Amino acid sequence: MDSPQGPSRVDEHPILAFDRGPRVSFVFDGRPLEGHAGETVAAALLANGIDVFRHSIKEHRPRGFYCGIGRCSSCCMIIDGVPNVRACITRLAEGMTVETQRGKGAVRG
Repeated sequence: MDSPQGPSRVDEHPILAFDRGPRVSFVFDGRPLEGHAGETVAAALLANGIDVFRHSIKEHRPRGFYCGIGRCSSCCMIIDGVPNVRACITRLAEGMTVETQRGKGAVRG
């Protein structure tokens, strides 16, 4: 699901420097997207207007970017076939496959 506000990326900050790598291609739920090498998967998804990363186990409610430091499980996704990977601390790489996780996720073989 795309954010109603559209794509969002912090390009300038008064204190932090953003040293982004080259543009890379990755696939999200079957759709080709682009991001920057070295940024987190969560940052690349948010920059592409995607703010739902998973659905909760019990109530199937949408979850997305929350703590941003790998402490919660709101951003867990299936990345390169591995479920429960935290998108907020996983670095984006060329050719990565990212999928919305529904419930507990399942290992794909």
